[in-house]
Amino acid sequence: MMKRTLLFACLCCVYSSTFAQKAKNAKAPAAATATLDRPKLVIGLVVDQMRWDYLYRYYDRYSNGGFKRMINEGFSAENTYIPYTPTYTAVGHSSIYTGSVPAITGIIGNDWYDPQTRKHVYCTDDSTVTGVGSKNAAGKMSPKNLKSTTITDELRLATNFKGKVIGISLKDRGSILPAGHTPTGAYWYDGQTGDFITSTWYMNQLPAWLQNFNSRKFANNYYEKNWDTMYPINTYTQSTADNKVYEGITRGEQAPTFPHNLKSYTGKNYDMIRSTPYGNTLTLKLAEEAIKAEGLGQDNITDFLAVSCSSTDYVGHQYGPNSIEAEDTYLRLDKDMEEFFNYLDQTVGKGKYLVFLSADHGAAHVPGFMNENNLPGGTVDNKAIITGLNGYLEGKFKIKKPAMFAMNNQIIFDHTNKDLQNIDFTALKSATVDYLRTYDGIANAVDLNRIAESTLPAVQKEMITNGYYPRLSGDVYFILQPNYFDGGKTGTTHGAWNPYDSHIPCVFMGWHVKPGKTNKTHHMTDIAPTIAAMLHIQMPSGNVGEPITELTHQ
Repeated sequence: MMKRTLLFACLCCVYSSTFAQKAKNAKAPAAATATLDRPKLVIGLVVDQMRWDYLYRYYDRYSNGGFKRMINEGFSAENTYIPYTPTYTAVGHSSIYTGSVPAITGIIGNDWYDPQTRKHVYCTDDSTVTGVGSKNAAGKMSPKNLKSTTITDELRLATNFKGKVIGISLKDRGSILPAGHTPTGAYWYDGQTGDFITSTWYMNQLPAWLQNFNSRKFANNYYEKNWDTMYPINTYTQSTADNKVYEGITRGEQAPTFPHNLKSYTGKNYDMIRSTPYGNTLTLKLAEEAIKAEGLGQDNITDFLAVSCSSTDYVGHQYGPNSIEAEDTYLRLDKDMEEFFNYLDQTVGKGKYLVFLSADHGAAHVPGFMNENNLPGGTVDNKAIITGLNGYLEGKFKIKKPAMFAMNNQIIFDHTNKDLQNIDFTALKSATVDYLRTYDGIANAVDLNRIAESTLPAVQKEMITNGYYPRLSGDVYFILQPNYFDGGKTGTTHGAWNPYDSHIPCVFMGWHVKPGKTNKTHHMTDIAPTIAAMLHIQMPSGNVGEPITELTHQ
Protein backbone atom coordinates (compact mmCIF):
# COMPACT_ATOMS: atom_id res chain seq x y z
CA MET A 1 0.00 0.00 0.00
CA MET A 2 2.81 2.41 0.90
CA LYS A 3 4.61 1.65 -2.37
CA ARG A 4 1.45 2.38 -4.38
CA THR A 5 0.81 5.63 -2.50
CA LEU A 6 4.40 6.81 -3.00
CA LEU A 7 4.27 6.05 -6.73
CA PHE A 8 1.02 7.98 -7.07
CA ALA A 9 2.42 10.90 -5.05
CA CYS A 10 5.64 11.00 -7.08
CA LEU A 11 3.79 11.13 -10.37
CA CYS A 12 1.53 13.88 -9.10
CA CYS A 13 4.55 15.80 -7.78
CA VAL A 14 6.20 15.70 -11.20
CA TYR A 15 3.16 17.33 -12.75
CA SER A 16 2.67 19.71 -9.81
CA SER A 17 6.27 20.95 -10.01
CA THR A 18 5.78 21.64 -13.71
CA PHE A 19 2.65 23.65 -13.01
CA ALA A 20 4.36 25.48 -10.16
CA GLN A 21 7.26 26.51 -12.39
CA LYS A 22 4.86 27.75 -15.06
CA ALA A 23 3.00 29.78 -12.46
CA LYS A 24 6.26 31.22 -11.10
CA ASN A 25 7.36 32.38 -14.54
CA ALA A 26 3.96 33.82 -15.44
CA LYS A 27 2.66 37.28 -14.72
CA ALA A 28 0.60 37.61 -11.54
CA PRO A 29 -2.83 37.98 -13.19
CA ALA A 30 -2.24 34.90 -15.38
CA ALA A 31 -1.16 32.82 -12.38
CA ALA A 32 -4.37 33.72 -10.59
CA THR A 33 -6.47 32.29 -13.41
CA ALA A 34 -4.26 29.29 -14.23
CA THR A 35 -5.99 25.92 -14.51
CA LEU A 36 -4.74 22.37 -14.32
CA ASP A 37 -3.36 20.97 -17.53
CA ARG A 38 -5.67 18.12 -18.48
CA PRO A 39 -6.69 16.43 -21.72
CA LYS A 40 -9.96 17.55 -23.24
CA LEU A 41 -11.15 13.97 -23.55
CA VAL A 42 -10.15 10.56 -22.21
CA ILE A 43 -11.18 7.53 -24.27
CA GLY A 44 -11.09 4.05 -22.82
CA LEU A 45 -11.10 1.46 -25.59
CA VAL A 46 -11.60 -2.12 -24.40
CA VAL A 47 -11.50 -4.83 -27.05
CA ASP A 48 -13.40 -7.84 -25.75
CA GLN A 49 -11.37 -11.10 -25.84
CA MET A 50 -8.25 -9.44 -27.26
CA ARG A 51 -5.22 -11.59 -26.48
CA TRP A 52 -2.02 -9.55 -26.13
CA ASP A 53 -0.39 -11.31 -29.07
CA TYR A 54 -3.03 -9.91 -31.45
CA LEU A 55 -1.12 -6.62 -31.30
CA TYR A 56 1.66 -8.29 -33.27
CA ARG A 57 0.13 -11.38 -34.86
CA TYR A 58 -1.42 -9.31 -37.65
CA TYR A 59 0.91 -6.34 -37.36
CA ASP A 60 2.12 -6.47 -40.96
CA ARG A 61 -1.47 -6.22 -42.23
CA TYR A 62 -2.56 -3.42 -39.91
CA SER A 63 -2.91 0.09 -41.32
CA ASN A 64 -0.65 2.88 -40.07
CA GLY A 65 -3.52 4.59 -38.31
CA GLY A 66 -5.05 1.91 -36.08
CA PHE A 67 -3.30 -0.60 -33.82
CA LYS A 68 0.04 0.26 -35.42
CA ARG A 69 -0.44 3.95 -34.65
CA MET A 70 -1.10 3.17 -31.00
CA ILE A 71 2.01 1.00 -30.77
CA ASN A 72 4.30 3.45 -32.58
CA GLU A 73 2.97 6.78 -31.27
CA GLY A 74 1.95 5.50 -27.88
CA PHE A 75 3.39 3.68 -24.88
CA SER A 76 2.86 -0.06 -24.51
CA ALA A 77 3.15 -1.91 -21.21
CA GLU A 78 3.96 -5.20 -22.90
CA ASN A 79 3.68 -7.43 -19.83
CA THR A 80 0.30 -6.45 -18.45
CA TYR A 81 -1.70 -9.17 -16.72
CA ILE A 82 -5.04 -9.74 -15.09
CA PRO A 83 -4.35 -10.24 -11.35
CA TYR A 84 -7.36 -12.44 -10.49
CA THR A 85 -9.33 -15.42 -11.67
CA PRO A 86 -11.77 -16.24 -13.19
CA THR A 87 -11.20 -13.95 -16.17
CA TYR A 88 -14.58 -12.92 -17.54
CA THR A 89 -16.07 -9.89 -19.29
CA ALA A 90 -17.86 -8.19 -16.40
CA VAL A 91 -14.91 -8.69 -14.08
CA GLY A 92 -12.43 -7.34 -16.61
CA HIS A 93 -14.37 -4.19 -17.39
CA SER A 94 -15.02 -3.43 -13.73
CA SER A 95 -11.39 -4.06 -12.75
CA ILE A 96 -9.97 -1.83 -15.50
CA TYR A 97 -12.13 1.08 -14.43
CA THR A 98 -11.96 0.58 -10.65
CA GLY A 99 -8.28 -0.32 -10.46
CA SER A 100 -9.49 -3.10 -8.21
CA VAL A 101 -10.23 -6.83 -8.01
CA PRO A 102 -13.40 -8.93 -7.48
CA ALA A 103 -12.55 -9.43 -3.80
CA ILE A 104 -13.30 -5.71 -3.40
CA THR A 105 -15.68 -4.79 -6.23
CA GLY A 106 -18.08 -7.71 -5.70
CA ILE A 107 -18.19 -8.39 -9.45
CA ILE A 108 -16.96 -12.00 -9.35
CA GLY A 109 -18.20 -13.14 -12.75
CA ASN A 110 -20.68 -12.38 -15.50
CA ASP A 111 -23.15 -14.08 -13.18
CA TRP A 112 -23.06 -15.93 -9.90
CA TYR A 113 -25.21 -17.65 -7.31
CA ASP A 114 -26.11 -15.63 -4.21
CA PRO A 115 -26.37 -18.13 -1.30
CA GLN A 116 -28.28 -15.66 0.88
CA THR A 117 -31.06 -14.94 -1.60
CA ARG A 118 -30.72 -18.39 -3.21
CA LYS A 119 -30.90 -16.78 -6.64
CA HIS A 120 -28.69 -16.58 -9.69
CA VAL A 121 -27.55 -13.00 -10.26
CA TYR A 122 -26.49 -11.40 -13.52
CA CYS A 123 -23.78 -8.79 -12.98
CA THR A 124 -25.84 -5.74 -14.00
CA ASP A 125 -29.37 -6.96 -13.27
CA ASP A 126 -31.53 -4.44 -11.42
CA SER A 127 -35.23 -5.16 -10.92
CA THR A 128 -35.79 -1.67 -9.48
CA VAL A 129 -35.21 0.09 -12.81
CA THR A 130 -36.97 -0.08 -16.16
CA GLY A 131 -35.64 0.11 -19.67
CA VAL A 132 -35.52 3.37 -21.57
CA GLY A 133 -35.87 2.80 -25.29
CA SER A 134 -36.74 -0.84 -24.61
CA LYS A 135 -39.81 -2.66 -23.33
CA ASN A 136 -38.04 -5.95 -22.56
CA ALA A 137 -35.68 -7.20 -19.86
CA ALA A 138 -32.63 -5.92 -21.74
CA GLY A 139 -33.22 -2.50 -20.22
CA LYS A 140 -33.51 -3.55 -16.57
CA MET A 141 -29.84 -2.95 -15.86
CA SER A 142 -27.67 -0.73 -13.66
CA PRO A 143 -24.28 -0.65 -11.86
CA LYS A 144 -25.80 -1.28 -8.41
CA ASN A 145 -23.83 -4.53 -7.88
CA LEU A 146 -20.50 -2.72 -8.29
CA LYS A 147 -19.16 -1.92 -4.80
CA SER A 148 -16.34 0.47 -5.75
CA THR A 149 -16.25 3.79 -7.56
CA THR A 150 -14.71 3.89 -11.03
CA ILE A 151 -12.20 6.29 -12.53
CA THR A 152 -15.14 7.73 -14.45
CA ASP A 153 -16.99 8.33 -11.16
CA GLU A 154 -13.89 10.03 -9.76
CA LEU A 155 -13.71 12.36 -12.78
CA ARG A 156 -17.33 13.30 -12.22
CA LEU A 157 -16.60 14.01 -8.56
CA ALA A 158 -13.44 15.99 -9.33
CA THR A 159 -15.27 18.25 -11.79
CA ASN A 160 -18.37 18.64 -9.62
CA PHE A 161 -20.22 16.54 -12.22
CA LYS A 162 -19.44 19.01 -15.02
CA GLY A 163 -17.17 16.60 -16.90
CA LYS A 164 -19.32 14.35 -19.06
CA VAL A 165 -18.98 10.55 -18.93
CA ILE A 166 -20.58 8.24 -21.48
CA GLY A 167 -20.33 4.45 -21.82
CA ILE A 168 -21.01 2.65 -25.11
CA SER A 169 -21.00 -1.06 -25.96
CA LEU A 170 -23.08 -3.76 -27.57
CA LYS A 171 -22.97 -5.53 -24.20
CA ASP A 172 -24.75 -4.02 -21.22
CA ARG A 173 -21.89 -4.97 -18.90
CA GLY A 174 -19.36 -3.48 -21.32
CA SER A 175 -21.08 -0.11 -21.08
CA ILE A 176 -22.55 0.02 -17.57
CA LEU A 177 -19.56 -1.05 -15.47
CA PRO A 178 -16.99 1.25 -17.16
CA ALA A 179 -19.35 4.25 -17.06
CA GLY A 180 -19.69 3.87 -13.30
CA HIS A 181 -22.48 4.96 -11.02
CA THR A 182 -22.87 8.60 -12.07
CA PRO A 183 -22.38 8.96 -15.83
CA THR A 184 -24.05 11.36 -18.21
CA GLY A 185 -25.25 8.26 -20.01
CA ALA A 186 -24.60 4.55 -20.58
CA TYR A 187 -25.92 2.90 -23.72
CA TRP A 188 -26.04 -0.74 -24.82
CA TYR A 189 -27.61 -2.73 -27.64
CA ASP A 190 -30.99 -4.41 -27.65
CA GLY A 191 -30.74 -7.28 -30.12
CA GLN A 192 -34.51 -7.63 -30.33
CA THR A 193 -35.04 -4.15 -31.74
CA GLY A 194 -31.66 -3.15 -33.14
CA ASP A 195 -31.62 -0.05 -30.90
CA PHE A 196 -29.17 1.24 -28.34
CA ILE A 197 -30.97 1.63 -25.04
CA THR A 198 -30.44 2.62 -21.40
CA SER A 199 -32.39 2.45 -18.12
CA THR A 200 -34.08 4.74 -15.62
CA TRP A 201 -30.93 4.57 -13.48
CA TYR A 202 -29.56 7.17 -15.90
CA MET A 203 -32.49 8.99 -17.49
CA ASN A 204 -36.18 8.78 -18.31
CA GLN A 205 -35.94 9.35 -22.05
CA LEU A 206 -33.32 8.66 -24.70
CA PRO A 207 -31.61 11.82 -25.98
CA ALA A 208 -32.88 13.01 -29.35
CA TRP A 209 -29.55 12.31 -31.05
CA LEU A 210 -29.69 8.65 -30.00
CA GLN A 211 -33.31 8.29 -31.07
CA ASN A 212 -32.29 9.60 -34.47
CA PHE A 213 -29.33 7.20 -34.61
CA ASN A 214 -31.57 4.24 -33.75
CA SER A 215 -34.13 5.19 -36.37
CA ARG A 216 -31.57 4.69 -39.12
CA LYS A 217 -31.17 0.97 -38.32
CA PHE A 218 -27.54 0.79 -39.42
CA ALA A 219 -27.45 -2.98 -38.84
CA ASN A 220 -29.55 -3.46 -41.96
CA ASN A 221 -27.01 -1.51 -44.03
CA TYR A 222 -24.21 -3.76 -42.81
CA TYR A 223 -26.21 -6.91 -43.45
CA GLU A 224 -26.63 -5.86 -47.08
CA LYS A 225 -22.84 -6.00 -47.49
CA ASN A 226 -22.65 -9.64 -46.34
CA TRP A 227 -19.36 -10.72 -44.76
CA ASP A 228 -16.52 -11.74 -47.02
CA THR A 229 -12.80 -11.39 -46.34
CA MET A 230 -11.46 -7.86 -46.71
CA TYR A 231 -8.43 -9.18 -48.62
CA PRO A 232 -8.00 -12.24 -50.88
CA ILE A 233 -8.57 -15.22 -48.63
CA ASN A 234 -5.33 -16.94 -49.66
CA THR A 235 -3.34 -14.05 -48.13
CA TYR A 236 -4.62 -14.69 -44.59
CA THR A 237 -2.47 -16.22 -41.87
CA GLN A 238 -5.03 -18.99 -41.40
CA SER A 239 -5.85 -19.35 -45.10
CA THR A 240 -5.87 -23.16 -44.95
CA ALA A 241 -8.27 -23.26 -41.99
CA ASP A 242 -11.59 -21.98 -43.30
CA ASN A 243 -13.52 -25.19 -42.77
CA LYS A 244 -12.66 -26.92 -39.52
CA VAL A 245 -14.89 -29.22 -37.48
CA TYR A 246 -13.95 -27.30 -34.34
CA GLU A 247 -15.42 -24.02 -35.66
CA GLY A 248 -19.03 -23.17 -34.90
CA ILE A 249 -21.57 -23.03 -37.73
CA THR A 250 -23.93 -20.08 -37.93
CA ARG A 251 -27.61 -20.96 -38.10
CA GLY A 252 -28.71 -21.22 -41.72
CA GLU A 253 -25.24 -22.03 -43.02
CA GLN A 254 -23.86 -25.42 -44.00
CA ALA A 255 -20.23 -24.81 -43.03
CA PRO A 256 -18.12 -22.23 -41.13
CA THR A 257 -16.74 -20.77 -44.36
CA PHE A 258 -16.61 -17.48 -46.23
CA PRO A 259 -18.56 -15.72 -47.53
CA HIS A 260 -21.14 -15.43 -44.75
CA ASN A 261 -24.56 -14.43 -46.06
CA LEU A 262 -26.03 -11.72 -43.86
CA LYS A 263 -28.73 -10.30 -46.14
CA SER A 264 -31.25 -12.83 -44.86
CA TYR A 265 -31.04 -11.18 -41.42
CA THR A 266 -32.08 -7.75 -42.69
CA GLY A 267 -34.98 -6.43 -40.64
CA LYS A 268 -35.39 -9.80 -38.93
CA ASN A 269 -32.45 -10.62 -36.68
CA TYR A 270 -30.75 -7.52 -35.34
CA ASP A 271 -28.88 -9.54 -32.74
CA MET A 272 -26.77 -11.25 -35.40
CA ILE A 273 -24.73 -8.06 -35.88
CA ARG A 274 -22.89 -8.93 -32.67
CA SER A 275 -21.27 -11.97 -34.29
CA THR A 276 -19.85 -10.04 -37.24
CA PRO A 277 -17.08 -7.42 -37.43
CA TYR A 278 -19.76 -4.88 -38.27
CA GLY A 279 -20.78 -4.86 -34.61
CA ASN A 280 -17.52 -3.07 -33.85
CA THR A 281 -18.12 -0.66 -36.74
CA LEU A 282 -21.56 0.14 -35.35
CA THR A 283 -20.15 0.68 -31.85
CA LEU A 284 -17.47 3.15 -32.99
CA LYS A 285 -19.95 4.92 -35.25
CA LEU A 286 -22.14 5.52 -32.20
CA ALA A 287 -19.07 6.72 -30.29
CA GLU A 288 -18.45 9.35 -32.95
CA GLU A 289 -22.09 10.38 -32.82
CA ALA A 290 -21.89 10.76 -29.02
CA ILE A 291 -18.79 12.96 -29.29
CA LYS A 292 -20.55 15.20 -31.79
CA ALA A 293 -23.94 15.38 -30.08
CA GLU A 294 -22.68 15.75 -26.51
CA GLY A 295 -19.80 18.07 -27.41
CA LEU A 296 -17.26 15.79 -25.75
CA GLY A 297 -13.79 17.31 -25.58
CA GLN A 298 -14.99 20.73 -26.71
CA ASP A 299 -14.26 22.78 -23.58
CA ASN A 300 -11.70 22.98 -20.78
CA ILE A 301 -13.46 20.42 -18.58
CA THR A 302 -12.23 16.88 -19.21
CA ASP A 303 -14.81 14.39 -20.49
CA PHE A 304 -14.56 10.59 -20.59
CA LEU A 305 -15.83 8.20 -23.26
CA ALA A 306 -15.73 4.50 -22.34
CA VAL A 307 -16.07 2.29 -25.42
CA SER A 308 -16.08 -1.50 -25.48
CA CYS A 309 -15.93 -3.41 -28.79
CA SER A 310 -17.72 -6.70 -28.22
CA SER A 311 -17.87 -8.40 -31.62
CA THR A 312 -14.33 -9.70 -31.25
CA ASP A 313 -15.62 -11.77 -28.34
CA TYR A 314 -18.63 -13.19 -30.17
CA VAL A 315 -16.54 -14.09 -33.23
CA GLY A 316 -13.82 -15.60 -31.04
CA HIS A 317 -16.27 -17.72 -29.09
CA GLN A 318 -17.75 -19.15 -32.27
CA TYR A 319 -14.70 -19.66 -34.47
CA GLY A 320 -11.67 -19.52 -32.16
CA PRO A 321 -8.40 -17.54 -32.30
CA ASN A 322 -6.98 -19.47 -35.27
CA SER A 323 -9.79 -18.77 -37.69
CA ILE A 324 -9.94 -16.55 -40.74
CA GLU A 325 -13.06 -15.01 -39.18
CA ALA A 326 -11.07 -13.83 -36.15
CA GLU A 327 -8.24 -12.53 -38.31
CA ASP A 328 -10.59 -10.64 -40.62
CA THR A 329 -12.44 -9.18 -37.62
CA TYR A 330 -9.22 -7.69 -36.25
CA LEU A 331 -8.14 -6.35 -39.64
CA ARG A 332 -11.53 -4.66 -40.00
CA LEU A 333 -11.42 -3.34 -36.44
CA ASP A 334 -8.02 -1.86 -37.23
CA LYS A 335 -9.58 0.11 -40.10
CA ASP A 336 -12.45 1.22 -37.87
CA MET A 337 -9.97 2.43 -35.25
CA GLU A 338 -8.04 4.39 -37.87
CA GLU A 339 -11.23 6.20 -38.86
CA PHE A 340 -12.09 6.79 -35.21
CA PHE A 341 -8.67 8.26 -34.38
CA ASN A 342 -8.85 10.47 -37.46
CA TYR A 343 -12.23 11.70 -36.26
CA LEU A 344 -10.76 12.49 -32.84
CA ASP A 345 -7.88 14.37 -34.47
CA GLN A 346 -10.35 16.51 -36.39
CA THR A 347 -12.91 17.16 -33.64
CA VAL A 348 -10.90 17.18 -30.41
CA GLY A 349 -7.41 17.79 -31.77
CA LYS A 350 -4.35 15.60 -32.01
CA GLY A 351 -2.46 15.64 -28.73
CA LYS A 352 -5.46 16.99 -26.85
CA TYR A 353 -7.05 13.64 -26.05
CA LEU A 354 -5.78 10.64 -24.09
CA VAL A 355 -6.74 7.13 -25.21
CA PHE A 356 -5.92 3.75 -23.75
CA LEU A 357 -6.40 0.33 -25.30
CA SER A 358 -6.85 -2.82 -23.25
CA ALA A 359 -8.93 -6.00 -23.02
CA ASP A 360 -11.18 -7.61 -20.44
CA HIS A 361 -9.59 -11.05 -21.01
CA GLY A 362 -7.95 -13.18 -23.67
CA ALA A 363 -8.96 -16.61 -24.98
CA ALA A 364 -7.79 -20.19 -25.11
CA HIS A 365 -7.00 -21.98 -28.33
CA VAL A 366 -9.79 -24.32 -29.42
CA PRO A 367 -8.96 -27.79 -28.02
CA GLY A 368 -9.66 -29.35 -31.43
CA PHE A 369 -7.04 -27.11 -32.98
CA MET A 370 -4.59 -27.99 -30.21
CA ASN A 371 -5.13 -31.73 -30.60
CA GLU A 372 -4.85 -31.45 -34.37
CA ASN A 373 -1.37 -30.04 -33.84
CA ASN A 374 -0.32 -32.51 -31.10
CA LEU A 375 -0.71 -29.91 -28.35
CA PRO A 376 -2.47 -30.46 -25.00
CA GLY A 377 -6.01 -29.22 -24.58
CA GLY A 378 -9.51 -30.44 -23.89
CA THR A 379 -12.87 -29.72 -22.32
CA VAL A 380 -14.72 -30.53 -19.13
CA ASP A 381 -18.43 -30.45 -18.37
CA ASN A 382 -19.45 -28.63 -15.20
CA LYS A 383 -22.67 -30.64 -14.92
CA ALA A 384 -20.73 -33.89 -15.19
CA ILE A 385 -18.32 -32.66 -12.52
CA ILE A 386 -21.21 -32.05 -10.11
CA THR A 387 -22.87 -35.37 -10.90
CA GLY A 388 -19.66 -37.29 -10.28
CA LEU A 389 -18.81 -35.28 -7.16
CA ASN A 390 -22.23 -35.79 -5.60
CA GLY A 391 -22.04 -39.52 -6.26
CA TYR A 392 -18.67 -39.66 -4.53
CA LEU A 393 -19.75 -37.55 -1.53
CA GLU A 394 -23.05 -39.40 -1.13
CA GLY A 395 -21.19 -42.67 -0.86
CA LYS A 396 -18.65 -41.27 1.58
CA PHE A 397 -20.86 -39.12 3.83
CA LYS A 398 -24.34 -40.62 3.26
CA ILE A 399 -25.74 -37.23 2.23
CA LYS A 400 -27.95 -36.49 -0.77
CA LYS A 401 -26.75 -33.98 -3.38
CA PRO A 402 -24.63 -31.71 -1.18
CA ALA A 403 -23.14 -29.86 -4.19
CA MET A 404 -25.47 -27.59 -6.16
CA PHE A 405 -23.40 -26.09 -8.98
CA ALA A 406 -20.01 -25.83 -10.56
CA MET A 407 -19.67 -22.30 -11.91
CA ASN A 408 -16.87 -19.76 -12.21
CA ASN A 409 -14.50 -22.67 -11.46
CA GLN A 410 -16.08 -23.05 -8.03
CA ILE A 411 -18.08 -25.73 -6.26
CA ILE A 412 -21.13 -24.29 -4.53
CA PHE A 413 -22.68 -26.43 -1.80
CA ASP A 414 -26.31 -26.39 -0.72
CA HIS A 415 -26.05 -24.87 2.74
CA THR A 416 -29.81 -25.25 3.26
CA ASN A 417 -29.42 -29.03 3.11
CA LYS A 418 -30.20 -30.11 6.68
CA ASP A 419 -27.99 -33.17 6.36
CA LEU A 420 -25.05 -30.83 5.77
CA GLN A 421 -25.43 -29.55 9.32
CA ASN A 422 -24.75 -33.00 10.75
CA ILE A 423 -21.38 -33.64 9.16
CA ASP A 424 -17.92 -32.10 9.37
CA PHE A 425 -18.05 -29.51 6.58
CA THR A 426 -14.27 -29.12 6.53
CA ALA A 427 -13.97 -32.86 5.98
CA LEU A 428 -16.55 -32.63 3.19
CA LYS A 429 -14.54 -29.92 1.45
CA SER A 430 -11.34 -31.88 1.90
CA ALA A 431 -12.96 -34.90 0.26
CA THR A 432 -14.16 -32.64 -2.54
CA VAL A 433 -10.62 -31.42 -3.14
CA ASP A 434 -9.37 -35.02 -3.21
CA TYR A 435 -12.02 -36.01 -5.75
CA LEU A 436 -11.44 -33.02 -8.04
CA ARG A 437 -7.71 -33.64 -8.11
CA THR A 438 -8.39 -37.02 -9.73
CA TYR A 439 -10.82 -35.65 -12.31
CA ASP A 440 -9.61 -35.67 -15.92
CA GLY A 441 -8.89 -32.09 -17.02
CA ILE A 442 -8.58 -30.68 -13.49
CA ALA A 443 -5.05 -29.89 -12.30
CA ASN A 444 -5.72 -28.88 -8.71
CA ALA A 445 -8.35 -27.75 -6.22
CA VAL A 446 -8.35 -25.77 -2.99
CA ASP A 447 -10.66 -24.97 -0.07
CA LEU A 448 -11.42 -21.26 -0.55
CA ASN A 449 -11.37 -20.67 3.21
CA ARG A 450 -7.88 -22.15 3.44
CA ILE A 451 -6.10 -20.65 0.44
CA ALA A 452 -3.22 -19.35 2.55
CA GLU A 453 -2.49 -22.88 3.80
CA SER A 454 -2.44 -24.40 0.32
CA THR A 455 0.64 -25.44 -1.62
CA LEU A 456 -0.49 -23.71 -4.80
CA PRO A 457 2.09 -21.70 -6.77
CA ALA A 458 2.14 -18.09 -5.58
CA VAL A 459 0.64 -16.67 -8.77
CA GLN A 460 -2.36 -19.01 -8.63
CA LYS A 461 -2.85 -18.41 -4.93
CA GLU A 462 -2.84 -14.63 -5.38
CA MET A 463 -5.18 -14.68 -8.38
CA ILE A 464 -7.71 -16.94 -6.64
CA THR A 465 -7.55 -14.78 -3.50
CA ASN A 466 -8.13 -11.62 -5.53
CA GLY A 467 -11.19 -13.22 -7.10
CA TYR A 468 -12.72 -14.37 -3.81
CA TYR A 469 -15.65 -12.39 -2.39
CA PRO A 470 -16.82 -14.33 0.69
CA ARG A 471 -20.50 -13.36 0.56
CA LEU A 472 -20.90 -14.55 -3.03
CA SER A 473 -18.12 -16.99 -3.86
CA GLY A 474 -18.32 -20.76 -3.62
CA ASP A 475 -16.60 -23.15 -1.23
CA VAL A 476 -13.97 -24.97 -3.30
CA TYR A 477 -12.02 -23.65 -6.29
CA PHE A 478 -10.71 -25.95 -9.01
CA ILE A 479 -7.94 -25.17 -11.49
CA LEU A 480 -8.17 -26.72 -14.91
CA GLN A 481 -5.23 -28.10 -16.81
CA PRO A 482 -3.75 -25.68 -19.38
CA ASN A 483 -6.03 -25.10 -22.37
CA TYR A 484 -8.95 -26.99 -20.81
CA PHE A 485 -12.30 -25.29 -20.27
CA ASP A 486 -15.98 -26.01 -19.72
CA GLY A 487 -17.43 -26.16 -23.20
CA GLY A 488 -18.32 -28.11 -26.33
CA LYS A 489 -16.40 -29.29 -29.37
CA THR A 490 -16.51 -25.99 -31.29
CA GLY A 491 -15.26 -22.50 -30.54
CA THR A 492 -13.42 -21.26 -27.50
CA THR A 493 -13.89 -19.47 -24.22
CA HIS A 494 -11.89 -17.95 -21.37
CA GLY A 495 -11.81 -17.68 -17.58
CA ALA A 496 -8.49 -19.28 -16.61
CA TRP A 497 -5.44 -17.89 -14.82
CA ASN A 498 -3.16 -18.89 -17.70
CA PRO A 499 -1.36 -16.28 -19.85
CA TYR A 500 -3.56 -16.94 -22.89
CA ASP A 501 -6.48 -15.60 -20.83
CA SER A 502 -4.69 -13.14 -18.54
CA HIS A 503 -2.01 -11.46 -20.70
CA ILE A 504 -3.71 -8.43 -22.25
CA PRO A 505 -2.80 -5.28 -24.20
CA CYS A 506 -2.20 -2.04 -22.30
CA VAL A 507 -1.33 0.84 -24.63
CA PHE A 508 -1.70 4.58 -24.00
CA MET A 509 -1.57 7.22 -26.73
CA GLY A 510 -2.01 10.96 -26.98
CA TRP A 511 -1.92 13.69 -24.36
CA HIS A 512 1.35 13.70 -22.36
CA VAL A 513 2.22 10.14 -23.46
CA LYS A 514 5.75 9.54 -24.65
CA PRO A 515 6.31 6.84 -27.27
CA GLY A 516 7.93 3.67 -25.99
CA LYS A 517 7.53 0.29 -24.36
CA THR A 518 8.28 -1.41 -21.09
CA ASN A 519 8.68 -5.08 -20.26
CA LYS A 520 8.17 -4.43 -16.57
CA THR A 521 5.24 -6.40 -15.17
CA HIS A 522 2.07 -4.37 -14.80
CA HIS A 523 -1.54 -5.29 -14.16
CA MET A 524 -4.94 -4.41 -15.50
CA THR A 525 -5.56 -2.61 -12.21
CA ASP A 526 -2.77 -0.10 -12.99
CA ILE A 527 -4.78 1.64 -15.72
CA ALA A 528 -7.20 3.55 -13.47
CA PRO A 529 -4.56 4.93 -11.05
CA THR A 530 -2.42 5.96 -14.03
CA ILE A 531 -5.27 8.06 -15.39
CA ALA A 532 -5.99 9.39 -11.90
CA ALA A 533 -2.40 10.53 -11.50
CA MET A 534 -2.27 12.14 -14.95
CA LEU A 535 -5.55 14.00 -14.35
CA HIS A 536 -4.72 14.90 -10.72
CA ILE A 537 -7.87 13.28 -9.38
CA GLN A 538 -8.45 10.71 -6.68
CA MET A 539 -8.05 7.02 -7.39
CA PRO A 540 -11.25 4.91 -7.28
CA SER A 541 -12.38 3.90 -3.80
CA GLY A 542 -11.33 0.25 -4.13
CA ASN A 543 -8.11 0.83 -6.07
CA VAL A 544 -5.20 -1.58 -5.53
CA GLY A 545 -3.21 -0.73 -8.67
CA GLU A 546 -0.15 1.47 -9.16
CA PRO A 547 0.44 4.27 -11.69
CA ILE A 548 2.51 3.36 -14.74
CA THR A 549 5.05 6.14 -14.31
CA GLU A 550 7.16 5.22 -17.34
CA LEU A 551 4.65 6.41 -19.93
CA THR A 552 4.51 10.13 -19.22
CA HIS A 553 6.55 13.08 -20.41
CA GLN A 554 8.44 14.50 -17.42
